[in-house]
Amino acid sequence: MLDPTSFLKRLKTILAHNELSSAAFADLIDVQRSSISHLLNGRNKPSLEFIMKVNDAFPEVDLQWLLYGKGSYPKTETTPTTQPKKTKIERGENSKDRSLERIIMFYSDGTFKTYTEF
Repeated sequence: MLDPTSFLKRLKTILAHNELSSAAFADLIDVQRSSISHLLNGRNKPSLEFIMKVNDAFPEVDLQWLLYGKGSYPKTETTPTTQPKKTKIERGENSKDRSLERIIMFYSDGTFKTYTEF
């Protein structure tokens, strides 16, 4: 069974390792900032969707480590992978009708700036 307190410690480890603020982390995994705040304050428990978004966004996170603390972070690969996980940009279909919507720059102090006019 998932221990929420231990899960939060591991989640904070991911944030610290990647030098992310909770707001930058929320933006990166595409969840509401308030969701991260509620999780970190112990108000809510993580949903399966949240856990899978973390797993997708951070390939170095071992799911067993994230959920149960088994293994290590960052995970060590025992077998070489043939293809790295694709980023959201690489997943898109090549299409002429796509246009750039916004650019987000993340800074090492945890802040970010969004550009929507080009």
